[in-house]
Amino acid sequence: MKPLAISLGDPAGIGAEIVFKALRDANIPARVFGSRALAEPPNDIDFADIGGEGPIRFGVIDAAYGRIALNSIDAALRAIDAGECSALVTAPIHKQAIALAGSPFPGHTELLADRAGLKRYGHDYAMYFDSPKLKSALLSVHLPLRDAIATINTDDIAALAQLTSREYARLYGSAPRIAVAGVNPHAGEGGKFGDEERIIERGVAQAHAAGSTVTGPHPADTIFLAASRGQYDVVLAMYHDQALIPIKTMAFEQSVNVTIGLPYLRVSVDHGTAFDIAGRGIADAAPMRYAIEWAAAHAARFER
Repeated sequence: MKPLAISLGDPAGIGAEIVFKALRDANIPARVFGSRALAEPPNDIDFADIGGEGPIRFGVIDAAYGRIALNSIDAALRAIDAGECSALVTAPIHKQAIALAGSPFPGHTELLADRAGLKRYGHDYAMYFDSPKLKSALLSVHLPLRDAIATINTDDIAALAQLTSREYARLYGSAPRIAVAGVNPHAGEGGKFGDEERIIERGVAQAHAAGSTVTGPHPADTIFLAASRGQYDVVLAMYHDQALIPIKTMAFEQSVNVTIGLPYLRVSVDHGTAFDIAGRGIADAAPMRYAIEWAAAHAARFER
């Protein structure tokens, strides 16, 4: 297997700590991208230096650190494009730091989609979470809740179901059974608690007509439990926290954030920079170790 490309994220966070701990415990080939002066990698790490000057100031939002995080991602992508590395594993970036560095993107998902020339969320690319018992694709990501609900529409639901079916089959070799969550209590209770479910119903019908194995809308308070017990393979969530609350509750140390639709496999931990504990040596590397092992297990399906 070609080495994984691992970007260290924001230097002021826990990225370097958890990556180095994870690689120490996982016998997986990897090339790490970051600032040598700020990360101080072990001698046995295959490390690609992005520059930067120490000493590191942990927990500080800094445009220079945002720039290093962005440059690390771009260097990792160049290694993947050149055929030197396989999948991309990303440690957390800080949204404010990359904004100060000039990035117009709120996070990895949008940035990587732009780099790949993918334009439309849910149609060309999407945020997907994978854990042993629960998997979910998100209809919307970084939006205020009122906007996420207001923008639910038929075409987006159908497109996301088709995208999820294609990418799940790429990962696992077979098409998924998709359950679409409702957005209102009891999936609207026949219109008593809202009418968004009528839009969702039309999206489900459109996706089914296009060949996806999809049902819904299902009440959101029970559908994730049903999926975790094996009745469905993937839940299509209508907004960010609808999926992230059950996944983080059930599988915080064994869940990965995957950007589906990219030409390569991109995997991330499901947590942030943890500025509050950065530099103290106490960060739990279990989620990063799982992300690295998960990426290594699936990378071959994406190698070009």
